[in-house]
Amino acid sequence: MRPTLNWTPTGDLPPGTTDLEPVAGALGTGGVLVLSGAGISTESGIPDYRGEGGSLSRHTPMTYQDFTADAQARRRYWARSHLGWRTFGRARPNAGHRAVAAFGRHGLLSGVITQNVDGLHQAAGSEGVVELHGSLERVACLSCGAFSPRRELARRLQEANAGFEPVASALNPDGDADLTDEQVQDFRVVPCAVCGGILKPDVVFFGEAVPPPRVEHCRRLVREASSLLVLGSSLTVMSGLRFVRQAAQTGKPVLIVNRDPTRGDQHAVTRVALPLGTALTAVAGLLGIPIDDEATARAKE
Repeated sequence: MRPTLNWTPTGDLPPGTTDLEPVAGALGTGGVLVLSGAGISTESGIPDYRGEGGSLSRHTPMTYQDFTADAQARRRYWARSHLGWRTFGRARPNAGHRAVAAFGRHGLLSGVITQNVDGLHQAAGSEGVVELHGSLERVACLSCGAFSPRRELARRLQEANAGFEPVASALNPDGDADLTDEQVQDFRVVPCAVCGGILKPDVVFFGEAVPPPRVEHCRRLVREASSLLVLGSSLTVMSGLRFVRQAAQTGKPVLIVNRDPTRGDQHAVTRVALPLGTALTAVAGLLGIPIDDEATARAKE
C-alpha cells in the first residue's frame, strides 16, 4: 500500500557522505539489486514528491478510494493527467538511468526494481525492470480488466476534448499536471472501449495495495541479491522500505544514494548525499565502465 506519510528525518540518522568507494565496491562484486525512486528522474525534468521543492508541498496525489468512488475526482484526474502526459512522455533518460543500464550490461546487477511509473529505466536500456507501482504507459478497465496503451487513450481523450489547452502551473511525479477546478469542469472522460467501464492508469495509487505476486517477486530478488542499492528514494512509504528492511535483516549490505536523509538510513552501511547523475557517473568512472551519452542512447532506440 502507498499511504501518504508525513515522515521527517531525526537527528538519530547517520550523516550522508560523498565517499563513493563503498558503492563502487558493491557494484564491483556484482549481484547488486537496484531499488530506484523519484529522485533518479528529477534530472529528466520530472519532480519528486518529497525532495527540495517536492510536489507534496503543493499537491495531494490521487488516492484509489477517491478515484473509484467519485466521478468528479476521475474527471479531475484524467483532465490533469491528459495534459501532464504530453510533457511526461517527452522526458528522456538522464545520466543516472544510463549508468544503471550500463551496470546491467556489464553484469553487475541482479535486477532493477523501480518505484517510478515513467519507464525511463527501460528507455535507457535496462532490461527486466520490475515496475513496483505500475506504468503510465498502460490503462486498465476496472470492470472487464482489459488493458490498452496509454497513447490510444490519449488519442480518444484528445478527440473528446478538442480545444482543451489549459496552462498547468506544475507537473507532478505521477504525470499529473496542476490545474484548477474551473479548468477541468468541462473535461469529458471516455469509458473503456470494450465494455464501457471505468478506466484507470495501470499504476498503484496511494491507498492501493501493490499486487501480492509482484511483492513476492521483489522479495525473491532481494533474497537472491548480494546487496541492495537504493537510488533516489526517501523510502517514506512501506512499499519500498520493506525491501530495505528485508535486506538488512538477512545481513545483506544496503547502500543508499540520495541527497536527503531517508527512512532507511538506519539500515544502510552508507548514504551518499550527491545528485544521482553525478554520483553514478563517478562510480562508473571508478569501475572503468563507459556510459552512453544522450546522443548514443537516442540512436539505440
